[in-house]
Amino acid sequence: MSFWIGVDVGGTNIVCGIVDEKGEVLDSIKKPTQAFLGTSSVLDHMAQMVSEVTARAGLFGKVAGIGIGIPGLVNPWDGIALYSANLNWRDVPLSSELSRRTSLPVYIDNDVRMYVYGEAVYGAGLGVDYVLGLTVGTGIASAMVSRGQLYYGYRDLAGEIGHGTMDGESAPCGCGFDGCLEAAASASGMVREAKRFIAEERPTLLSQWFPGDDLQRLSAADISKAMDAGDSLASDIMNHAGELLGKALVPAVHILSPQVIIIGGGGAMAGERLLTPLRQTLMSRLLPDFRHHVTIKTAVLGDDAGVIGSAMQAKQRHEIKQS
Repeated sequence: MSFWIGVDVGGTNIVCGIVDEKGEVLDSIKKPTQAFLGTSSVLDHMAQMVSEVTARAGLFGKVAGIGIGIPGLVNPWDGIALYSANLNWRDVPLSSELSRRTSLPVYIDNDVRMYVYGEAVYGAGLGVDYVLGLTVGTGIASAMVSRGQLYYGYRDLAGEIGHGTMDGESAPCGCGFDGCLEAAASASGMVREAKRFIAEERPTLLSQWFPGDDLQRLSAADISKAMDAGDSLASDIMNHAGELLGKALVPAVHILSPQVIIIGGGGAMAGERLLTPLRQTLMSRLLPDFRHHVTIKTAVLGDDAGVIGSAMQAKQRHEIKQS
């Protein structure tokens, strides 16, 4: 049996795990990314984590390769991290550099694609042929898995659903446009909306829980808690975000025809608070033939999704390369 390393790289943390051929995580570690130390330092850190998790599992000499999920734009075929704002990376030859440090073949891809691939094939989408995954966190992105294969599109840019502009929305987005889905319905977008309403002195428990400068600590999880406590403002924010996500998914479903839509990231933690308005909005706008065959699920693998997806994509691509 061969084993594969999966690495999920984020702006805050790196998760590194060792995965068997069945997609089961045998062991994993999580450490701060520390991107401020520079690219070479992060690469050295990743190589050390690979060595550590391999040693902990007692599998030196049995690891066949490494898969890495990276935020931002990537060229997965040449192994280059083209641009990552979170890491301050541009045109980093990641595959060759980490391979040199580990003496193992290295395959890279976008982190959302790896997360969705893990969930689609080994998690909430297990046994389903056509899966659309949506991550709702600091940003919003998506990926499509069709019969175990990821859809990339021209120049590998498929999946940027978060940058569709939504009618009636005007919040500025980090991409440079105004009114993007990501700016309005992401976790950070919901927090921004809550702060705006609090500044307008709308009554809410949130202003009591986070007075003055404490408001900077407000998170999307706090909005969920306030909603559970009966706070009308929190309910309005969560319902509005869910409705926007539902509207954005309508053309995606009509174009891609998934059987299952998996919601991951912080959105999965909000659960039915977010999914109920999302589902109601989506189903009310779909053609009947689509409405009757698509279901919505939350992600189930947590941090393991990106690790499993990265490891198993590396395995698949390595086998194709060797054939």
